[in-house]
Amino acid sequence: MLLTFYRLLARLPLGWLHRLGRGLGLLVYRSSADYAARLRANAALAGYEGEDFARRSAAAAGEGALEIPRVWFRPDQALAQCRSDDWDAVQEAKDEGKGILFLTPHLGCFEVAARYCAYRGGPITVLYRPPRKAWVAQLVEGGRRGPNLDTAPANLQGVRQLVRALRRGEAIGILPDQVPGNGEGVWAPFFGKPAFSMVLPGRLAAQTGAAVVLVAGERLPGAQGWKVHFLRLHGAVPETAEGQAAWINAGMEAMIRRCPEQYLWGYNRYKAPRGETPPAA
Repeated sequence: MLLTFYRLLARLPLGWLHRLGRGLGLLVYRSSADYAARLRANAALAGYEGEDFARRSAAAAGEGALEIPRVWFRPDQALAQCRSDDWDAVQEAKDEGKGILFLTPHLGCFEVAARYCAYRGGPITVLYRPPRKAWVAQLVEGGRRGPNLDTAPANLQGVRQLVRALRRGEAIGILPDQVPGNGEGVWAPFFGKPAFSMVLPGRLAAQTGAAVVLVAGERLPGAQGWKVHFLRLHGAVPETAEGQAAWINAGMEAMIRRCPEQYLWGYNRYKAPRGETPPAA
């Protein structure tokens, strides 16, 4: 049923999907006081205050939700609407013979970012958390796979798959701003507030020598498609897990400021997993 619905949505013009998504995003914002308050508070930490910004961000979140079916089931059309001005950041790493660790925060259309990297750069393996329900997992996995694009589950087997890909000089992709589970993260500043942050990206970069590149698919106005941004993190990978997480978070902050309204501010980024206590302010 859900698969059929997604395929029907994928047939709609991108402009229609965005208009429907804006309405959906604003409906959720108005109907959930907790979500609205969290969105405003998180955005304010980065200096984006006011109801007008919050409403635009909520609308953008809805656009992002409804454009996913088009990216999954009409990938050729989606890629035809992508462009980039800074692919040289990726080409530089490829010319050095390095594997590439693409880090894609929940900014703009993160699904199209992975497709674009696979389209221009060759094989990429993306880490994801399989949904608990098998039929949903089948939908997500099918949508995220494609030419040069594979998936790896977020478990030990999947991590080993990522390491092998990097050592072959290929690329991998991780969503770095998800709150990890207990024992899988450290506290590091994110827009000035401690956030429990993944240690896996930093460990992979330190272990394999891979180039670390932030990537985001900025949604363009007027249903023009997406502009894919790349930002390589230069310099030596910090030695400690805390330093690595802070280094990556700072890179994400810089990327988010390129199109801040399109970041998923409503996500509960600052929650503490069970058994973890945030450091004193």
